[in-house]
Amino acid sequence: MGPVPYASTCDIDDGLLAVAGYHVRSSDLCHVAERLEHLNSASITFGHDAVYYNPSDLATWVDSLGSTSDPGFARSPWAYQTATTTTMTANSLFPQVTTSTSEESAILLVHLLMTCAGHVERGEAVQAADAIKEMRLQLLTRVGTGFGIGKVAGYFLDALHRRLYSVPPPATTAAEDELLYHHFYESSPYLKFAHFTANQAILEAFDGADRVHVVDLGLMHGLQWPALIQAFARRPGGAPSVRLTGVGPPSPDGRDSLRETGVKLAELARTVGVRFSFMGIAATHLDDVKPWMLNVSAGEAVAVNSIFQLHKLLRESDKPGAVIDSVIAWIAGLRPRIVTVVEQEADHNKQSFVDRFTEALFYYSTMFDSLEGGGAPESAAVTEIYLQKEICNIMCCEGSERIERHEPLGKWRGRLGQAGLRPVHLGSNAFKQASMLLTLFSGEGYCVEESDGCLKLGWHGRPMISASGWRGDDDGLMMMRGAGDNVGLDSSNASSGMARENHGST
Repeated sequence: MGPVPYASTCDIDDGLLAVAGYHVRSSDLCHVAERLEHLNSASITFGHDAVYYNPSDLATWVDSLGSTSDPGFARSPWAYQTATTTTMTANSLFPQVTTSTSEESAILLVHLLMTCAGHVERGEAVQAADAIKEMRLQLLTRVGTGFGIGKVAGYFLDALHRRLYSVPPPATTAAEDELLYHHFYESSPYLKFAHFTANQAILEAFDGADRVHVVDLGLMHGLQWPALIQAFARRPGGAPSVRLTGVGPPSPDGRDSLRETGVKLAELARTVGVRFSFMGIAATHLDDVKPWMLNVSAGEAVAVNSIFQLHKLLRESDKPGAVIDSVIAWIAGLRPRIVTVVEQEADHNKQSFVDRFTEALFYYSTMFDSLEGGGAPESAAVTEIYLQKEICNIMCCEGSERIERHEPLGKWRGRLGQAGLRPVHLGSNAFKQASMLLTLFSGEGYCVEESDGCLKLGWHGRPMISASGWRGDDDGLMMMRGAGDNVGLDSSNASSGMARENHGST
């Protein structure tokens, strides 16, 4: 498809744009068109006719290309700074370009990133290598890599380089991953939103229950559970007896980190008067966990908690007998009162590399912008490593090695519903609690919105993560009669899972 004639974009009716799926005003398109027309006048050509950007998102980016000291501009992943003229080399892949500001260089940088991704997808190694070289030597020096789009572009260029030359991403240990997770927790409201929202849903689902069992599919130092234990201690009528089963990776250094986490939580429960027991399940992969390992007892009210975990099971999700379907089936077979699911509100599981690259570029540009706008500076450097690791996995890995397969809420609704789980409205308390959480962060761009009983946390109107609640009951499972024979407690042997139990009581 050829480019949109710039002269006519300003005449497009806003209603027609809405029908076409673009949440953008025609005046915004004029703003973008002027910038792109200026670049075209500099005789910029691309290696392929395809245009990959989303004009709705690009309009937002262009509108916020200002200096943070200028009140007329919003904070943006694109840093604005004056720059001198740059001339490309004579044998460059791209013709000679003259631009006057880093604003225009940033727009060009995004275009070239997407063009380079197209070269990589088509196997055009020479063109891709030349594009990477041009961006590193010319455009990144103009835009700057200290913050904003320059920093994000540097991470995506690194990922393109690794994919092009088959250089694997740096390996990290399970302990290092948990450390990165902890810093991400400290530096932004995303994980806090996930924990508080899920805890509120679990607390409400367990109302009136005397014996409760929480299954956490990703324990990660147990950061989520002190708040819930204390909430149980304050429950009118007394706290229930609490069992927590936490899934986590084996400790390569011989330490039993799961048990250490359980001991700390048991000590906390003892101090606040909550009867508590903990069991850890060490598993390299989540699909190594089998339902019989959980030791669910009759009469227990069960909750299953998944924070950024289920998307790791989406490999070959379109094929019969997919891993994700098996895991969700046994979760539903536990008849949980509540299943809390928090996932990235993104679509990074597309077959097309260019589509995946484009979606990830816009998503992580917004993520970095939110961290710069309202995060904790002391944790920023380590948090960036956490996000860079995700970017590398999305861009560089395929098959079973690609685990960051984020999908949006709409797809999770369909998948969980097909497994016989019924949606649970998260309620006004969760919304209020999430909104209060945002007051702890300086950035004014964070926002919470309700969507058909689910909650989404976003930055300047762009949803970043979603939280949803589900329950398993006989009515829902009857709808899954075909899968019913495979749902329930599995008595088969699983050598990859190991259980560690620690009891603490008062």
